[in-house]
Amino acid sequence: MLEIFFESSLLFIIAFVSNTLSALAGGGAGLIQLPALLFLGLSFQTALATHKIASVFLGLGASVAHFRAGHLTKTLSLLMLCFGLPGVILGAYVIVKIDEQLAQLLLGLLTIGLGIFSIIKPQLGLVANLKNQNFKGFLLGGLGLFFLGFLNGSLTSGTGLFVTLWLVSWFGLSYKQAVAFSLILVGIFWNVSGAITLALTTEPKYSWLPALILGSLIGGYTGARLSQIKNNQFIKRCFEVVTILTGFALIVKVLLN
Repeated sequence: MLEIFFESSLLFIIAFVSNTLSALAGGGAGLIQLPALLFLGLSFQTALATHKIASVFLGLGASVAHFRAGHLTKTLSLLMLCFGLPGVILGAYVIVKIDEQLAQLLLGLLTIGLGIFSIIKPQLGLVANLKNQNFKGFLLGGLGLFFLGFLNGSLTSGTGLFVTLWLVSWFGLSYKQAVAFSLILVGIFWNVSGAITLALTTEPKYSWLPALILGSLIGGYTGARLSQIKNNQFIKRCFEVVTILTGFALIVKVLLN
């Protein structure tokens, strides 16, 4: 009984910390949660399925705060669902055919690149400056979201950060607005699709889910509330720190295997 208590407490702390950071920066829950599940003995596929299910509750926790703020728009929400969901499902099905080590190494390098790109663009995302709000802009933006959905379904770690930066750089959203879109639409709808698809091929660690879900739910709400209080400059800095740490964590994980 004591062993179960300590195990559940550890899983809760892991989920709470990782999802609080994710809700504040607009992604990156996999920075801590997914590697931790692997370290605790789960196979990659089982850890991925377990992490994906728990991550849904990050979105649910964050949505409570962000829905009140009214950051979501119908057009962009529909675009993320229509283009992103097919990519998520496709990615979840083909993950078994991808060279895991190479894919994670490349993802780590790309994720670091996101943080560096944001740093060298000091005004990026500080103020909303909507652009590409026409048919061509939505089409190209949707294709970008499809590709990011594919990454989300297959590799999952840190891909919410890609969506956040894509919404900021392509559509001109502020970081605060982009974080809201990423947490709710990626956190709930994309992750639900990925979780269902992965669960059909790989059984998650069901006994660990209650603690992970509770930590994700509370962490998601806590991070979202902090993002409402803080300004775009603070959220931008959190995004940059989390992306660079996520990238290095993925690279180190590959090199240590």
